[in-house]
Amino acid sequence: MNVGEAIIQGIIQGLTEFLPVSSSGHLAIAQHFFGMTEDNLFFSVMLHIGTLAAVVGVYIKLIAGLLKEFGLMVKDIFTGKFRWSTMNTKRNMVMMLIIGLLPLFLLFIPIPGTDMNIKDLADMFARSGFFIVVGLSLLVTSTLLFVGDRINRKTVSLYSESKGDKSGTPGRKKYNVVDALVVGVTQCIAAIFPGISRSGSTLAASEMRGINKQAALDYSFLLGTPAIVAAALLEGKDALFPEGGEKVTIDYFPVIIGMVVAAVVGFFAIKLFKWLLKTDRMYIFMIYTAVVGVIITIVSIIELSTGTNLFHPEQALIF
Repeated sequence: MNVGEAIIQGIIQGLTEFLPVSSSGHLAIAQHFFGMTEDNLFFSVMLHIGTLAAVVGVYIKLIAGLLKEFGLMVKDIFTGKFRWSTMNTKRNMVMMLIIGLLPLFLLFIPIPGTDMNIKDLADMFARSGFFIVVGLSLLVTSTLLFVGDRINRKTVSLYSESKGDKSGTPGRKKYNVVDALVVGVTQCIAAIFPGISRSGSTLAASEMRGINKQAALDYSFLLGTPAIVAAALLEGKDALFPEGGEKVTIDYFPVIIGMVVAAVVGFFAIKLFKWLLKTDRMYIFMIYTAVVGVIITIVSIIELSTGTNLFHPEQALIF
């Protein structure tokens, strides 16, 4: 991998990890269109670390407060002082994040008749022979964003009217157990299909539950942070200690460049996403994912019917 490819993938990762357009889907598109056949697992791990740095940069104060509250909560549990009914806002967020992460264990369920887990389907769907999955998944993302926005407009309006809320930020701001589980399962589904945006689908799930949009976005980003750490640890182990014990040769310069680019671009992508949501411009992502999804689906159908990669005919479709 050269520096140019590292910069391209860093930009794509930084933008699409947080904007509701799917980072895995766009990386699959970039690799397909540019003929990037090298499977650099270590580079993928470092890109994840770069995007993790972006989240921490934006939410450093909130994350620090939640970590402090987590420590106090553990202390209260061991001293018998913990009470579910009296949890403050931060403690509620900590507990709901923990509950929202529980469905991630579903990804490790073995698939009968194979040597794969459910999470391994993501790697399979990212192959060129399954390129149509990316297109269809982007269409799913567009649909979720549209439906989530429409349902949210109705549910938060009804909720605010019932509570007499005239603050200008309607909707519930605290999650309950059902909310957290619904969003957590949605995150799992997004992890399987490249093209279904993790941030977009979890935001839409929260919106459908009547959560305030900005609160939903914050929860989505915070919920994704432990998931990014877990993915980096799992992939990092495989990258540095591959099966068979082969020696890993790493060109660190393009890796560092890609990681820094992903972090910087990701930081501004989060800021942009928050502003677009606040100013009610989510239709941009609905239209974008729909258009790209249609294009990729059409390209995929042509490639499957001809058995040829339209952009790199010398490369066979991989299933």
